Amino acid sequence: MSTRPESPTAAAPQPAPAKGVMMTVYGLLLGMFVAVLAPTVVTVALPGIVTELGGSQSAYTWIVTAELLAMTVSVPLWGKFADLYDKKWLLQASLALFVLGSLVAGFAGSIGVLIVSRVAQGIGAGGLTAMVPVVMAVIVPPRERGKYMGLFGAVFTVGTIIGPPLGGALAEVPGIGWRLCFFFGAPFAVLSMVVLQRTFHLPAMRREVHIDYLGAALIVVAASSLLIWCSLAGDVFAWRSAWSTVLVTGGLVALGLAIWVEARSPEPVLPLSLFRNRTVALTTLASLLVGVMMFGGSVFVPPYLQLAQGLSPGQTGLLSLPMALGIVVASTAAGRFITATGRWKAVLVTGGVLAGAGTVMLALVDAGTGLVWFTVAITLLGLGVGCLMQNLVLVAQSSVDMRQLGVATSTLSFFRSLGGSVGVTVLGAVFAHRVQSVIASGAAGADAGHGDVGGTLPDLGDLPEPVRAVVEQAYAVATGDIFTVTVPIAVLTLVTVALLKNRPLASQFGTPPGPRRPAAERSGPPAS
Repeated sequence: MSTRPESPTAAAPQPAPAKGVMMTVYGLLLGMFVAVLAPTVVTVALPGIVTELGGSQSAYTWIVTAELLAMTVSVPLWGKFADLYDKKWLLQASLALFVLGSLVAGFAGSIGVLIVSRVAQGIGAGGLTAMVPVVMAVIVPPRERGKYMGLFGAVFTVGTIIGPPLGGALAEVPGIGWRLCFFFGAPFAVLSMVVLQRTFHLPAMRREVHIDYLGAALIVVAASSLLIWCSLAGDVFAWRSAWSTVLVTGGLVALGLAIWVEARSPEPVLPLSLFRNRTVALTTLASLLVGVMMFGGSVFVPPYLQLAQGLSPGQTGLLSLPMALGIVVASTAAGRFITATGRWKAVLVTGGVLAGAGTVMLALVDAGTGLVWFTVAITLLGLGVGCLMQNLVLVAQSSVDMRQLGVATSTLSFFRSLGGSVGVTVLGAVFAHRVQSVIASGAAGADAGHGDVGGTLPDLGDLPEPVRAVVEQAYAVATGDIFTVTVPIAVLTLVTVALLKNRPLASQFGTPPGPRRPAAERSGPPAS
């Protein structure tokens, strides 16, 4: 790399004073909470938002897609900046951008302004997603990092799960309504800024900065094109259409050019040499697969409970808790175990086994499946994801040089988000197709007048009993099919983590050897 630290110790910052570390962690937890909450707290309120602002179905989609796209494509850039610029300034900038986007969204008077503000929110959330694990890596030694990663896993889960019910409650507040969904996170972000400003301190570093702007632009174009295609194909335009051809071709061409440019850049945004590190390559693949499983479980479970089992939204919320609690318990317990022992592979393999077992059980559900079976299945899936999600980041961080912490961390976050985005979209298309095909084959014999019920989410209470039975069967079959498709992903996750070499984590800060460092310079165990 062409960058050089001012002194040999600058590349490996020392931890903040012990009494300030926990306050810094609390500030980071607040920042992570608002980043996770942002895309989920508005979901229940979206129909009312679009109606009040006079938007269309396409606008409805873009309110969600804009934030997700901006967050996903900006994560690698924030991670690269973290290796070049002052981490405290970047963290504060991402929080400030999130607050600005939230306030503009809350006061928005048109769909256009709201979508632009969601982009700002997404970029800020992308900064938090990338920066929080990086900051953790420079204030907490690797051996101690496990228990803190467990806390972040718990916050991630809580923010994801409580978002929809919280948004529904906020949207019903008289006078302000859905706008409170955007205002709600701003005070937490401001409090995070204040805490971090007072407690987070690192030695200043001077580095020669050569940012690969062309590579960064190509990565953004490639990721945006492919994510827009996955998000809108089958809804706004057909899978086989001119738009699909343009977006896929453009995305693949931009991806190829990005790889060519990054391979020749002295300071790449996403160093290809990083993937020569076996541990980074395997944990990146595992993060991509975990993203598919995690988001698949959270997105497709509610329709099954409400439309195949006939439960109310309140009951659905209660039955969604076992997965969230599984992630919280597993991530916390796994983090403490890793901190106590310094061993992590058994945790990851156990997570792969549990997630696989839960996925297989969910693949067997149908309209007659008992709630006990279902509860056990999603609990196992939650426990598995909890063992895997944050600990994959921990393992990757422990295998790279301190100067590559930013890009290594953001790479895993990027691919986890990418897996979730692509996985949910593709699985969603399969889900919708199966629902409509089952309803189409059964509705003719039940009630021809309700044959179009598969086009939207129906209200079971308004349907005649024969049609209701068809709808329940359709959603049960589609749910089982979705998780059947996910089973190979769970198996591949288990194989991937099993291939990782089991290296104990260091108890002190250091600079793990990068893939190209001479053997004479190595001061610790070789990189996995």
